[in-house]
Amino acid sequence: MELFHVDLKKTVDHSYDIVIGSGLEDRLQEDLDVFARSDGRSIAVITDSNVYAYYGAELESRLKSALPELKINTAVFPAGEKSKTRETKAYLEDLLISWGYRRDTLILAFGGGVVTDLAGFVAGTFARGVPFLNYATTLLAAADASIGGKTAVDTDAATNLIGLIYQPKRVYIDIAMWKTLSQGELSDGLAETIKHACMADAAFFSYLETNLEKVFSLDPAVCRRIAEKNCEIKYRVVMLDETEQGMREILNLGHTVGRAIETVSDYRLSHGESVSIGLAAQARLGRNLGYCSEEDVARVEALLRKAKLPVRIPEWIDREA
Repeated sequence: MELFHVDLKKTVDHSYDIVIGSGLEDRLQEDLDVFARSDGRSIAVITDSNVYAYYGAELESRLKSALPELKINTAVFPAGEKSKTRETKAYLEDLLISWGYRRDTLILAFGGGVVTDLAGFVAGTFARGVPFLNYATTLLAAADASIGGKTAVDTDAATNLIGLIYQPKRVYIDIAMWKTLSQGELSDGLAETIKHACMADAAFFSYLETNLEKVFSLDPAVCRRIAEKNCEIKYRVVMLDETEQGMREILNLGHTVGRAIETVSDYRLSHGESVSIGLAAQARLGRNLGYCSEEDVARVEALLRKAKLPVRIPEWIDREA
């Protein structure tokens, strides 16, 4: 018998910058000079139909004008959680292959949470892994999906069951793009924001109690504060536990119940609405187990309602499902 030992010990640096501001297209263009042009990489933009309707054609035109020597194409899929499937991932991969993309590819995920989940998963597996950038256009993506490297697709069995942790090269949180969001989309992002405050920052929770409603009028100072605090809370957890071996599980607060409700509702409830119901349920459970007070539960539910989010499972959902 022969025994060979393959020694693959190494130190890997997955560090990256998060850029927060309003109107970050110029910064993105400058960075693509570094991440794409200098390496001669082809750029594949991945986005959904809603984001493309607002920004897609303009973005592609801008990039092609600034980087005329590089191949640049945009892959678009139907917007919504129902597109976060293995079939959509395969569709995007087949598009890239048909356009001649190979290992010299850089993927730009341009959109909300479904976009960053799908595009990041494609990046992590296409040609055994190519670099990608996350450009978050929604509050939900800014608060959650664009940071931390989690990528996944949903299955009939469960949401986010198939995926991997694959870190972006850079993240952009463009607050200016929140102007195209509906009240419901802003509320979705506020659900994750309230989750962060509940789990990690009492002072931030108090700030939200006073200022949260200003998000709906897109108050610049409040929106920026919320974007920055979301990033600060999440990246500090991710730095301690990148691959969710323990500490990072705290970021799933509200998601155990929430993801189940989201699936059972057949996605009639949005991710934020589902997390809100889950967060309220866990607050009540914490009260029942003696971890928090009745006043704590009341404050959590009041803040969720202020964000125009539900705190109870709707009557139309089958409790036996």
